[in-house]
Order: sequence, then C-alpha cells, then structure tokens
Amino acid sequence: MPGENLSRDEARERADLLSVDGYEVALDLRSAVGEADGDAPRTFRSVTTIRFRCAEPGAATFADLIAPGVTAVTLNGLDLDPAAVFDGSRIALEDLLAENELTVDAQCAYSRTGEGMHRFVDPEDGEVYLYTQYEPADARRVFANFEQPDLKAPYRFEVTAPEGWTVRSNGEGTPADGTWRFAETKPISTYITAVLAGPYHEVTDSYRRTFEDGTVLEIPLTALCRKGLARYFDAEDVFLVTKQGLDFFHDHFDYPYPFGKYDQAFVPEYNLGAMENPGLVTFREEYIFRGRVTSASYERRANVILHEMAHMWFGDLVTMTWWDDLWLKESFADFMGSFSLVEATRFTNGWITFANNRKSWAYRADQLPSTHPVTADIRDLEDAKLNFDGITYAKGASVLKQLVAYVGRDAFLEGARRYFKRHAYGNTRLRDLLAVLEETSGRELAGWSRSWLETAGVNSLTPQLTCDAEGRITELAVVQDAAPSHPELRPHRVAVGLYRRSPSGDLVRYARAETDVDGPRTVVKDLAGAERPELVLVNDDDLTYCKIRFDAGSLDTLRDHLGDLTDPLARALCWSALWNLTRDALMPARDFIGLVFRHAGRESDIGVLQMLHAWARSALTHYAAPAWRPEGALLLAQGALRELRTAEPGSQHQLTWARFFAAVAETEADLQLLRGLLEGTAKIDGLSVDQELRWAFLEPLAAHGQADEAAIDAELARDDTASGKRHQVRCLAARPSAAVKAQAWAQVVESDALSNALVEAVIAGFARPGQRELLAPYAAKYFEAIERVWTERSIQIGMYVVKGLFPGLQDDRTTLEATESWLAAHRNTAPALRRLVMESADDLARSLRGQECDAAAAG
Repeated sequence: MPGENLSRDEARERADLLSVDGYEVALDLRSAVGEADGDAPRTFRSVTTIRFRCAEPGAATFADLIAPGVTAVTLNGLDLDPAAVFDGSRIALEDLLAENELTVDAQCAYSRTGEGMHRFVDPEDGEVYLYTQYEPADARRVFANFEQPDLKAPYRFEVTAPEGWTVRSNGEGTPADGTWRFAETKPISTYITAVLAGPYHEVTDSYRRTFEDGTVLEIPLTALCRKGLARYFDAEDVFLVTKQGLDFFHDHFDYPYPFGKYDQAFVPEYNLGAMENPGLVTFREEYIFRGRVTSASYERRANVILHEMAHMWFGDLVTMTWWDDLWLKESFADFMGSFSLVEATRFTNGWITFANNRKSWAYRADQLPSTHPVTADIRDLEDAKLNFDGITYAKGASVLKQLVAYVGRDAFLEGARRYFKRHAYGNTRLRDLLAVLEETSGRELAGWSRSWLETAGVNSLTPQLTCDAEGRITELAVVQDAAPSHPELRPHRVAVGLYRRSPSGDLVRYARAETDVDGPRTVVKDLAGAERPELVLVNDDDLTYCKIRFDAGSLDTLRDHLGDLTDPLARALCWSALWNLTRDALMPARDFIGLVFRHAGRESDIGVLQMLHAWARSALTHYAAPAWRPEGALLLAQGALRELRTAEPGSQHQLTWARFFAAVAETEADLQLLRGLLEGTAKIDGLSVDQELRWAFLEPLAAHGQADEAAIDAELARDDTASGKRHQVRCLAARPSAAVKAQAWAQVVESDALSNALVEAVIAGFARPGQRELLAPYAAKYFEAIERVWTERSIQIGMYVVKGLFPGLQDDRTTLEATESWLAAHRNTAPALRRLVMESADDLARSLRGQECDAAAAG
C-alpha cells in the first residue's frame, strides 16, 4: 500500500500545475465471463485519453494507475516505454507542453475486495455482475487519471460488454454492436465516476417538476439489483422516497438537479452503505430485504437514499479541495439526510434515531486517541480512508444541527443556495462555506468554527440543583467539563427540561428553558422558583453535541421510572446518557443491563430498542466483571425470552426480541427452543420464521457446538444464494473447535482467496465472545501478522483484519501491555495501521476500567 499512497503536498503541487479538460475512457469488459487464464489475475482492457493543460511548460508530473500491466503510453504523439515510465502505481510524465494529450492502454484487474472494478459471480445462477467503487482513490484501478478531488473534468465513457448485459455509467448510455457509449458528464472528480455492468434487473420510473418560471425538469429514474433479488425488490418504496427527497431538495436548494438521470443500483459485496456517484448511486444490496424487518430498517434505507441524494449538491456539484474538508460533504449529507427524512417522508421520528444511533457513533469516535477536529489534518490517502468515521459524519452533522439553531434555518438554507451557485462544479474549503453563512446570517462564525470545527473532543454537561425548604429551585446551574487531553470548553445552546410524575404515573416535562452555556458553569436563571423536579434533563430536545450527565436525584428517578418517560426523544437521550456513563466506568455494567430489562420492554421506538439490545450485549461482553459474566449471560437470555413471549404476536417488537434472544441464547433449554423453531416442532404465536431468521437461529447453535458442518451445509442447500453463502461461512467459523478457528484464521490472514464480503463473514464468526479460551492463542499471532497483512493486502481488507481480529476478547492487562509494546516497537510503521491498533488499545483499556467499576459494585 505505501507505493500507492498520494500525499496532500503532492496533490497540491499537481493541482497548481495542471488543469484537466476532459477524459475519454474505453473499457472492454467481455473478459468478465468465461474461464480465467490460469492463476494470473483476470483483467480487462482500459484505454484512456486525457486532455490537460500545464501552467509551466517543460515541467514534469505523473498520472495515477494501478494495473497488472500497461501496453502502451503515448504523450503528445510520442510513444513512451511503459517499462520506463510505469512503476505499478504511477506513470511519469516529463517535458509537458502547454496543452497535452495522454493516452494509456492498460490491462486492469477485476477486484474481489470491493475496490475498483468489483467482479461478483452469483452462486445461485452463475451470472457475473460488475460495479465500480472508488472513494477515496480507486478509479486508478480502472483507468489512468489524476486521482485527486480538485482536478475535475468532464468524462466520456465507452464500455464493451457481453451480449445481453445492462451497462450503466454517470451519463445516459446508448448501446450499439455490443458497445455502450455514454453522454459526456459535467465536470466531476475521479472518485465519483462509475460503471455498472451485468444482467441486472431494472425497474423504471420518472420524476417531473415544474418551477415557478414555467420550466419543467424531468429526471428518468431507474432502480437496479441482481436478478436473484428481483422477487424481494420493493422498488416502489425506493422511488417514493426518491421523489420525496427530490421535492425537498428542490424546495430548499433552488438549484435544479444537474446530472440528468438518477439511477440507484443495489450491488453485491459492497464495502459501504452507499456511494453518491452522480447519475448512478450505488447501495449495498442488503437494503433489499429478503425477510421481514422492522420499520427501523426501512427508515435506515430511506435515510441513506436521502444522504446520497444530498451529495448531488454537497459533494458532487461542489466538492472539497482535498480530504481535509471531507466533512464539507459528509457532515452535510448526514445532517440533510435526517433533516429531509423528518420533513419529507413518513419517518417523522428520524431525529430520535439521530440522537440515539448516529451520535452514539460520534461520542465513541470523539473519545478515541485518534479523535480529530471535524475539519481534519489529512496528510495522505491512507489518512483519508480512515477518516470516513463518526467525527466526519455524525459529529459534523450534530454540529451543523446546532449551527442551524445558531444562525437560523432560513439563513442556513440561503447560505447553502449561495454556496451552490457560487461554487458550482468547483472545489471549496472551510472558509468558502463560512463566508456565505456569515453573509446570510450576519453573524461572525470564525469563533464558532474554532470551537466546533477546528478542535476535537466532547464536553460533558451536568446539572447542579439546589432547592429551598418549600421544594422550589433556588439555583439550577449547568457545569461543563472536558477531558484533560482535549480541554476545550465550548459555547452550547441547550434546553434544560424539568420532569416529574403525573397522577397517572407518567414522567412528563412541566418546565423548559433554553440558555447559552459558555464556560465551566452557567446558571439557568429562567428556572429559578420552579417546583423541585424528579428529573433534570440537560440538552433536552438534543440541541447540542455533548455527553449528558445527571444529578443523583435524577439518576435515582431513571432507575425506577425511565420507562415512564412519555416523550420518546427524551427517553432516547436518557438511554444514550446512561450508556455513556457505562462506557465511562461511572455506572456498573450490571446496573445498565438491569435497567434495560426493567424498562426496555416498554420502549415504543423500535430503533431505540434495537440499540438497547446492542448496548446490553456490549455491556456484558466488554464492561461486565469476568466473574459476573455467567450470571449476566443468564439474565440476558432469561430477560430476552420473557419479553419475546409477552410481545404482541406478529409485531416488529416480537421480531426484534426474537433476534435478540437468538443472539444471547445460553442454556440447553434456550438452544432447544431455537432448534425447535428451526425444525417446526416449537412455535411462538405470531412469529414467522423466514430464511433470514433461520440463519439467525442457526448461528448460535453452531457457536455452541449444536450444529455441525453438515447441518450448516444443509441450510445453505435451502438458501444457495449470495446471502446464504455469507451466512454459511459465518456459521462455519463460529463453531467451537480449535481446528475451525485455525482454518478461519488461515482463510483471512494467510490467504487472499476470499472476497471482501466473505472475509468479513469469516471474521464475524471467528471472534465469538463465548469462545475466549479458543481464541487465546491468536493474540500473539495477531501482532506477528498485522504489519505483513497491511503491506500485502488492499487497505479495505487490511482494515477488516486489523480491526476485526484484534484480541480484544482477551481482555486483561497482558493483552493491553502486548498492544502497547507493539505500538512502541512500530513507531515508524504506516500511520493508518498504528491508528487502528491505538484505537483498539483504547477500547481495551476502556473495557478494563468498566470491568473494575462493575467488580466494585459486587462489594
């Protein structure tokens, strides 16, 4: 990987030197089908012509290309020796003219890692499907280019494909004699060009809008997926959300969608949630649901559709200059995804999901040693790859939500409109956005930017309450603190809510005040004289980005009455705060698990309930004292089964509890019930056991040694599909056998035969919390292998291995010391690799602190 890196300084120098006028790219993908040529990588022909200008004639630069071979390189009519100018990742270009033309004829490799031109063979019918995925810098695996976001250009693609295939790219395509020719694009960055090819199933629709001046915009809509998923594809709901989003963004952005058609393709073995390629958005095909799912899954899909659509303006039309300002597209898309979800679709509780799910991701990332400001210091492409994280997405979106409250919604949206018109098809930095927002709001934003965008860390806000003898508040103050490593105290616009129980027993808000918290202690004057509350909720309504703390009285109230809170957002905020207390070793894990089973059965928001299940499992796995884990595991299983049996038959709550019960099943009786549900000898009223639920029930049986290879293979025979294969591989790796673990380790560490999706599945099955002793021998092997893996494998596979196989389940001081020793001995290794290991070490240290807290609670 180091030879494939590109530094910010190199990119800046090249941008100062070059202007790109256009690309013509011809790909011959007929080699995707048929027998491979021995052990050599399967390749396709890629011929690229780039027209570009040079500000300093006579200067030298380079083009980017990662390919097994280059047949010919021609610069300004002169044939260059590929062996002399191509080193495997760069093509040296010397003695440039003022106007230049470069043609590169290369043999590029199909990918099995989800990077570049990914090739997938459907096990169900043998059909081959191709798609591209480039961000941040993998277009160079498909065609020669200048791989950086600020060298935008128009593109013309030409693709020759097997007969009968559908081929799509960013522009409209026309087939003739087996070759598809696509209309020239607007100026866009390399990383959002795209090609998709194969026997895809497609559904079409259209969007039409008439503007105030009488002009009409028509956008052809297409939704695509593999033929094997066509029977599950609810394209009508995809189109519904798409049209609602297009209405919303046209209402608010005053800039018509600029990229012609709008294709949305759901593709196999996808590493991401989705990618905002203009005119051809790609999604992971898991957003097509093969079995029954809850409304949270549909909400998540709708949010992703809208997130990617927001990118058409934030990211595609206007693009960051370099990856330092990645947040200029991702934070905005994350915020606009939730904003449009709530205001334009049926998912009106989207801000609850944002508060409970997205911000949880941000809080974790912002407390890691690798935390960084929202606007980050991205030295190179490896840094960029790792910065698609909870800071860039969820913290940035949280900060923008606060900014909207600070400058006003109208000023914010007017700023966006000016930003698009001023910088259309160009590149921007932080200062460009701040300039338009200062114009429209009349506010000076440099100070706000320094506090919120240019410093790292999360603040905690804690209420301090004093009352008089009559039970009225004499003073309510909010105390702000920060971690010593990131001591910045920030200005917060917050709401403080006072809650008490009604005669019916509901816990309801009876007073609320908004105030500006600034500095270490702020008195909320408007609440003086109010009656004593049972619960004080700082950051009520989730206006700012902070960790919420509680006074002792409020915490006592939540222990007994959290389920009585009638407002779902307030409940979600309290759950999130309690989880942060657990992660910060301020609440014993056993107490958090107890709260879940005392109150989660009454949780109405299905997304919140699913998060509570994930947190409860994490509390037991990572933060519970080892001596209490067996008891805790029984409590989880018993509680899950109790709620499963009492849930309304056929409800999404029943389905959620069924999945949770399968994940935590512990006793012989639990496993017998799962086996009975699989075989049809047991029944829970209203619970339909579809194929996806069958796999969810089979995995714990495999992990407990009650489903052998034959049983798992028999299930694959029932579901011999791409999804079934992933489930089968995960179940096989989950079996409690030393030989099984050795085989799984070899498959992902010693071999590169598996695709990205199967590597991920093997790792998921390998690392089972209940198999700590079996996994113990791999702690030392991990530290011996990771530098080699990082060097030899693609960055995506390297990330899967380094993160997924870290021996965090060997949660003791010995493992922590081994990690610290590796870091001390590898100070000069790849910074991105060190970052991943440092993050894992921090997670482990946090686990140990949590276990100490939990053990102390045992007395």
